[in-house]
Amino acid sequence: MEHVNLRMGRISYINASPVYYGLDHGLDHGLAPSWLTLVTDVPAALNRQIMDGSVDLSPISAAHYAMNHTSLLLLPDLSISCHGPVMSVLCASNLPLDELAGKTVMLTKESATAASFMKMIFAQRGVTPRYVTKDVGNIDQIPSDVDAVLVIGDAALTQPWDQRFAFCFDLGEIWHDMTQMPFVFAVWAVRKEVAARHPKTVTRALELLWASRKSGYDHLDAVIAAGQAKLGLPASLIGTYYQHLFCDMDAPKIQAMTRFFDILYRNKILTSPVDVTFFQPE
Repeated sequence: MEHVNLRMGRISYINASPVYYGLDHGLDHGLAPSWLTLVTDVPAALNRQIMDGSVDLSPISAAHYAMNHTSLLLLPDLSISCHGPVMSVLCASNLPLDELAGKTVMLTKESATAASFMKMIFAQRGVTPRYVTKDVGNIDQIPSDVDAVLVIGDAALTQPWDQRFAFCFDLGEIWHDMTQMPFVFAVWAVRKEVAARHPKTVTRALELLWASRKSGYDHLDAVIAAGQAKLGLPASLIGTYYQHLFCDMDAPKIQAMTRFFDILYRNKILTSPVDVTFFQPE
């Protein structure tokens, strides 16, 4: 039996709450097991931490996996994805997307996937904005000369973007209109070296995540109540949000993710094709 401690990342937004509900409330008396340390942060920070070894496995931006696929393995049947509107990944703009050439578009630092998606959308439309990358959290901190802003996560749900900007484009909806496919924003990945050294412990962690997610969906009312308490939004809105989100990774999502990576490569947003490879549980 392997005896090794693992550090597991956790996204700080409510989108990942169903996956971690069991670890918080239902498994091992509501605590992660002693050999598993949870590290909570925004996606961009977890992207960095899995590469520098601060965490061993973690949810990360799908595009970050694509950029570093030679060092990582995907954990099977886990994602943060949608099939149509996602509600929490928005491009708020003063102009239609086709009219943003030469205009200032602020990209959030918090998600490689959303930023890559926006660049892909503009590349396909032949539009070249002026990009700036900043922390995007509070609508009042957006400079007046910004023509459009990409915002993700809890800030997209709680801030009145539609009052400040004339248009609010939902990136999940844009992708679905383009492809009629689901869209994968985040994946769970493990460092290849960790998987090679400790396959049984990684398998245990993966099985815990699956069981924890099942507990979350079995107790979705409690997950919604926690989201309502955290964000101060109506329970009905939080419930609708979770209806739009999926936390599995079935064949259609894998196909859609692979297509997204191919489009990024064709538009030179990725420098090489992506070999999508999954960890094989023991």
